[in-house]
Amino acid sequence: MAELNLILLGPPGAGKGTQAARLTEDFGLPHIATGDILRAAVKAQTDLGREAKRYMDAGELVPDTVITGVILDRIAQDDARDGFLLDGFPRTVEQADSLGAAIERTGRRLTGALLISAPDDVVVRRIIGRRIDPRTGEVYHVDFDPPADASVELVQRDDDSEATVRKRLAVYHQQTEPLISYYDERGLLRRFDGTQAPDDVHAHIRAAISTLQREDEL
Repeated sequence: MAELNLILLGPPGAGKGTQAARLTEDFGLPHIATGDILRAAVKAQTDLGREAKRYMDAGELVPDTVITGVILDRIAQDDARDGFLLDGFPRTVEQADSLGAAIERTGRRLTGALLISAPDDVVVRRIIGRRIDPRTGEVYHVDFDPPADASVELVQRDDDSEATVRKRLAVYHQQTEPLISYYDERGLLRRFDGTQAPDDVHAHIRAAISTLQREDEL
């Protein structure tokens, strides 16, 4: 079977995390979130991890070359032999160019870029309604998933405030949204409506991936 080397795109709150968990289970692909693998590399004190830590300790952004190196190390592991689902990188066209070239130098190539989209107002409503039970860490939503016990005292994370969400969306539109055209021009983009029910989004993504697999085998 051909590799499934996928990139997950979309604004915060579009449902990428939900779908990544399902795709990991469906296809046995590791969900590679760049923040997680950076922290893992730092903890393991790899050469790249130590380099990344110097920037992180200084409060600076980790250079793209370091992040790309950490990604290449991660996708070289056994569980990514048949493919991977990359989330959180690239964030810009320049990063996409660098990452694509680096992956191709390993003899692999991207299979597709999965875009889960949702309008800003939908994203804002989803995120600012999130609440956490500080005792258990359980996550709820004031509109879509309130706790059964109305007396439970919930808190909102600072990251879930409307001002913070709209700032993150502005950064997404400016820096990351151009990747939509970038991957579309290369025939890699597949679009999904993140406003639909999660089960429907999941079904559409599965169907698209099955098509990608068939095309790759021709």
